[in-house]
Amino acid sequence: MKHFAVFSCLGALASLAVGHVSVISPCPRYSPVGLNCPALPAGQSLDIAEKAINGPISSVQLGGTMPLCRHTTPYATPSATWTAGQSVTIKFNPSAAIHSGGNCEFSMSYDNGKTFAVIHRELRYCFLGSKPGSLTNTANVLSYTFNLPADLPSSDKAVFAWSWVNASGNREFYMNCADVAIKGGSSKSYTGPQMVVANYPGYPTIPEFNGNYETGMELYTGAKNITVSPSGGSQLPAGPNPLPYATSAAPVSSAPPVAYPTPTPAYSTRPMPASYSAGLSSAPPMATPTYAPDNGNIPHEAKTGGSGSCSPGAMQCSGAGYNVCVGGAWSPSYSCGGGTTCKSAGAGIYCGFA
Repeated sequence: MKHFAVFSCLGALASLAVGHVSVISPCPRYSPVGLNCPALPAGQSLDIAEKAINGPISSVQLGGTMPLCRHTTPYATPSATWTAGQSVTIKFNPSAAIHSGGNCEFSMSYDNGKTFAVIHRELRYCFLGSKPGSLTNTANVLSYTFNLPADLPSSDKAVFAWSWVNASGNREFYMNCADVAIKGGSSKSYTGPQMVVANYPGYPTIPEFNGNYETGMELYTGAKNITVSPSGGSQLPAGPNPLPYATSAAPVSSAPPVAYPTPTPAYSTRPMPASYSAGLSSAPPMATPTYAPDNGNIPHEAKTGGSGSCSPGAMQCSGAGYNVCVGGAWSPSYSCGGGTTCKSAGAGIYCGFA
């Protein structure tokens, strides 16, 4: 039986909801705020840890990594039943902090979330609709309507994914997945761009946009096509660690950054009350991230001096990797990942190919 996720502890629910962004329809796996959610699989728990379903699955600066889709055990019944070629509307939690927009992709998988082909994109200004005049956590757009490809294969066990790379703040990767059924498909397979994965172990890091919304765009425009099918045999780029982009892509644009003011954060970083999670069954074994308060509204800067002091949120290249200023001191070096190295771009930095 489907349900609306409703809790008696309203204060705790509010604390949960205002963390970053999540899909509410179709209901993603284990969402406590989704609409018309299927029953939880046996032994699984609602995603209600600190920032939980609204939080990233990976953060370069803060650490913590979850699997793609956040959860790998599907619902026993689909969250939605769609017909190939029909118009669908994807709705997001209205209590959101959208980190100045960024790049959203909407993708389909037929192998329980191992490989994804993109069916729709909202690049650069996701949740905003146009370039903002300053850093913002306030969404202008909280739903997207688009047509499903008519050649999506039919399946009762398809996985729909929303993924997002934020424009400002810590370098993070967000992803929610909903189990859906596809009917009326005209093809046995679907071919589309491979979903971009960034700011995630083993993949490139897209730095803060700092006003330049072309940052990292070559990963999207150069993404290789992938074929997904209910019968398996998804076609991936060759190599031991396939990446979702063409390695011949041009480097990130080095357009000068925009000097943005620093507004007051529009979201809560309070921990969940202990009473909210008491008595719930334990989550399945996985690496669940613990998030510190993030500097979601502070664009990165160039290094401020050679003495070791720095401005919080600043980033600098360090060999092939880079450092982040935390509490006035430079962090250990982070790897760019995916065969990329750190490069300067005007007043900022990015991870790109040699």
